[in-house]
Amino acid sequence: MPNQYIASDSRAGLEVQVTGTFPEDPDDRVRIARTTNLFTRLMGTILGTTNDTERRERFRAVETQLEVADALIRGDFDEVQRLVRETLQLMGITEDQMREVESQLREQMRNMGGGTLPEGFPPGLFSLGGTPPEDAPPAGDATDEDTLPDEDPRPEAPRPN
Repeated sequence: MPNQYIASDSRAGLEVQVTGTFPEDPDDRVRIARTTNLFTRLMGTILGTTNDTERRERFRAVETQLEVADALIRGDFDEVQRLVRETLQLMGITEDQMREVESQLREQMRNMGGGTLPEGFPPGLFSLGGTPPEDAPPAGDATDEDTLPDEDPRPEAPRPN
């Protein structure tokens, strides 16, 4: 027999029902409930938007974020890259600006130590605007030695006397 969780938003008079075979683990069930409640509250907020144009923009923003989340969870980094690029273009960001952001991110990574992206970092995620700069290290080639500092760079907090 399928399980069911129902969430409602009284502001919008909205009710969302999730039905399926849920895992037995109580933590999973809490996550299902929390996610359903959040989605319901979010939909209620959007439906409460009186301006038609703003409401449609908010729906599209949420749709895009959910698509990005789905692609990240599936590990489809080409799709993540496409969605991020599309979103940035809709915001009026040009290919040249995307390349500049990528270059700045790579420079910041170098300045943070190691100069490479952490091991396991999705290859090409920063390649929003095309080919990476020539001096950019390949993604995913870092070792723990390259990315982790020898010591914690934060100063030790003073101890009370």
